[in-house]
Amino acid sequence: MRVNAYAAPSAGEPLAPITIERREVGANDVLIAIEYAGICHSDIHTVNGDWGPQPFPVVPGHEIVGRVTEVGSSVTDHEVGDRVGVGCFVNSCRECDNCRNGDEQHCSTPGGGVSTYAAKDRDGSFTQGGYSTHVVVDAHFALSVPDGLDPAAAAPLLCAGITTYAPLKRWGAGPGKKVAVVGLGGLGHMGVKLAHAMGAEVTVLSQSLKKQEDGLRLGADHYYATSDPATFKTLRNSFDLIVNTVSASIPVDDYLGLLAVGGTMVNVGAPSEPLSVNVFSLLAGRRNFAGSMIGGIPETQEMLDFCAEHNIGAEVEVISADQINEAYARVLASDVRYRFVIDTATIG
Repeated sequence: MRVNAYAAPSAGEPLAPITIERREVGANDVLIAIEYAGICHSDIHTVNGDWGPQPFPVVPGHEIVGRVTEVGSSVTDHEVGDRVGVGCFVNSCRECDNCRNGDEQHCSTPGGGVSTYAAKDRDGSFTQGGYSTHVVVDAHFALSVPDGLDPAAAAPLLCAGITTYAPLKRWGAGPGKKVAVVGLGGLGHMGVKLAHAMGAEVTVLSQSLKKQEDGLRLGADHYYATSDPATFKTLRNSFDLIVNTVSASIPVDDYLGLLAVGGTMVNVGAPSEPLSVNVFSLLAGRRNFAGSMIGGIPETQEMLDFCAEHNIGAEVEVISADQINEAYARVLASDVRYRFVIDTATIG
């Protein structure tokens, strides 16, 4: 089927309307009429060529919420009318150890998991994302969006939500734990909400105090400016867990010094340049420096259910499709609180 979408025609070029082909609904597929698609910083990195050559034209978008309008003959988990979400990947081998363990995002077969856009799918075609009116995906990779979640606020959960939920859960955020979130942006604001709901004592570490009121409203107990050198003295040896959400170079050793003995700093931001670490920052205090990338299908469903239980959604600004390029510029200028979401009904 032919559907309307917005695509980047080449690296660094403004996104523009386009018509794309979606595959026929196979036995294991669902057809989704997309309602909302979040704008992730990864979308901008991709279409600007920051992460290497891309198969242009590229339709971005991996924070997708919509309604099932058709199901394949073998689909049992979803029905027509169900509200579902699609996140950062739409296929994997389903057979390797990682896939069988529910870590499809770490599929270990050649080619690995198939990203929602700008990736070669297992049938040889290139995937196109959620800045469109419809998408066809394997039903295994469609998540159930609980009724209690606002669909626009739920869309960013499919990336920003699971990206922060996974490390918070894995490294034990909860009562009695002190958690710091570096950066209060699209990822960071979700990290604050989730860590607070898990029962941790939450501190925001931001470059300035200009978002302090927001941070405290979202669930932070404390808020410090990293531009103030006193912050790194005051908070030394304080945290059990630090989640770094910023996609820029930071002085990693300074942040590692904020960890208590045995503490862990997890990087979920994806800067384009390498980060430097002095090994003695790890040896002192038996500290750990780790990374985390989204989550598998079972964990993403768990996250959505957790958010519904605790009434958690992203803070969003809903825009029309003709505002996408303006939104990209505003994201790069840090002028969004805290996630743009496209109303796909406006894609003509």
